[in-house]
Amino acid sequence: MHYLLIYDAVPDYAERRKPLRVAHLEHARAAVARGELVLGGAVADPIDGAVLLFRGDSPDAARAFAESDPYVRNGLVTAWRVRPWATVVGEGAEVALPPDLEIPTSRS
Repeated sequence: MHYLLIYDAVPDYAERRKPLRVAHLEHARAAVARGELVLGGAVADPIDGAVLLFRGDSPDAARAFAESDPYVRNGLVTAWRVRPWATVVGEGAEVALPPDLEIPTSRS
């Protein structure tokens, strides 16, 4: 199953994250190495939050990531939440569509 970790950030997030960015990225790379974090990054225009995609049997890895993230622990993230994401289309989609909704991959 996929889980989205969604961060809301302080207004001056891009500037305030600079001294913590190396520690945050090390934290993220460790989650990637464990096979938990698939993708992550800040939303842009404006930079006012981030979205991180986790894969696992439960939302626990995403929650643990947030609770120990230097950005969260140092007040750059004003709120965070984990949402299950039922991915059905694209490489790595986790939820199978019922047969009546399957789309053929090639036309004969």
